[in-house]
Amino acid sequence: MEKRVLGKTGEKLSIVGFGGIVVSGMEQSNANNVVADAIDKGVNYFDVAPTYGDAEVKLGYALEGKRNNVFLACKAEERTKDGVMKQLEQSLKNLRTDHFDLYQMHSMTTQEDFDTAIGPNGAVEALVEAKRKGLTRYIGFSAHSVEIALKLIDAFDFDTILFPTNWVNFFNANFGPQVVEKAAQKGMGYLAIKAMAMTPLAENEARAYPNCWYKPVDDPELAALALRFTLSQPGVTAAIPPGDPNLFKLALSIGEKPFEKITDEEIELLKQRAKGLKSVFPQ
Repeated sequence: MEKRVLGKTGEKLSIVGFGGIVVSGMEQSNANNVVADAIDKGVNYFDVAPTYGDAEVKLGYALEGKRNNVFLACKAEERTKDGVMKQLEQSLKNLRTDHFDLYQMHSMTTQEDFDTAIGPNGAVEALVEAKRKGLTRYIGFSAHSVEIALKLIDAFDFDTILFPTNWVNFFNANFGPQVVEKAAQKGMGYLAIKAMAMTPLAENEARAYPNCWYKPVDDPELAALALRFTLSQPGVTAAIPPGDPNLFKLALSIGEKPFEKITDEEIELLKQRAKGLKSVFPQ
């Protein structure tokens, strides 16, 4: 699988990442097999969070003996320094490791999130301390708001950003192009989520994929276009597929093929397919 350099870090990551939620609730033996298969197919970027059920614990066991061969990213949704440090310590234990390669503030969305995290005794202070202590090599954030993402890029020299980067979002809500552009200008490592999202579920619509709160793209042809669209954006290093084992397998099968940048004709096709679809962000 193709690997790309992550911003200014010099690290080379697989263009398809492993979202830890894939193994949440799995039998440990199955989780071990899914992780081993992903690594065999070239995946070296793994991302997880405390909010993904028991994914940290499952992934920790599955990565035993493999930890030094992967780039392991984790997140904290706490916004204060003390809160983040407690989450960090627990996540290290759960994942059976003494450090992360990347540690991130998770799901930064509101002005309150920003003010608390950037302010005195906020989450940013925890990230800086964790990096100084060698508990993480790099620091970053994920965001679900264009406004807050842009503010964070300006406010601090983060190594990475993790952001929803998706064809329907771009075409129907103008959600994301501004963030891609600004992160690229700053040379940040850019990690993408929601590449294979399509539209929100209708009210009372059952989840076809339990780990997806939205309707994902599960048609192989459209999924390939969606993934290639995201991976063709300037500066994007890797994309994390939806947290469903079958959709992850689909993304793997796409990522294993030689990458081809999306064409203008294919972009027009995606624009046609996006007509009438509501974007998953903003909400």
